[in-house]
Amino acid sequence: MATDRIEREIFIKASQDRVWAALTEPEHIARWFGDSAEVDLQPGGKMVFGWTEYGNHHAVVERVEPPGFFSYRWGHGAEVVPAAGNSTLVEFTLTPAGSGTVLRVVETGFAGLDGSDEEKATAVRENTEGWANELGELQQYAEGLPS
Repeated sequence: MATDRIEREIFIKASQDRVWAALTEPEHIARWFGDSAEVDLQPGGKMVFGWTEYGNHHAVVERVEPPGFFSYRWGHGAEVVPAAGNSTLVEFTLTPAGSGTVLRVVETGFAGLDGSDEEKATAVRENTEGWANELGELQQYAEGLPS
């Protein structure tokens, strides 16, 4: 397997608080990450990201340290409840930087997914492409939010 982690970092021309809101509040998440979102923003809280085309994806909040760090474990596949062997850990770090915020996303745990090496490599490839697209949408959305 080529990698067990995906790392992306982007600069968003918006305050840390605006980026935090876009990243953690359901009404904002549904504007850039899928079509609907449910969030119980506390450790152990449940999250559901809904895509009309791909179904509901479930997650469990791991850590919340407003407004600089947030992580969750999400199930690999639609309607999958996160557990050992079927989930990865996604971590968001927000750092103020001049007139904006640097957002770093790290997703790990692909080597621990059940399935063949080919299936794990496909999961890495699909999520790498997914984060590139979704973070572009987040950047555009957060930059357009009122101050």
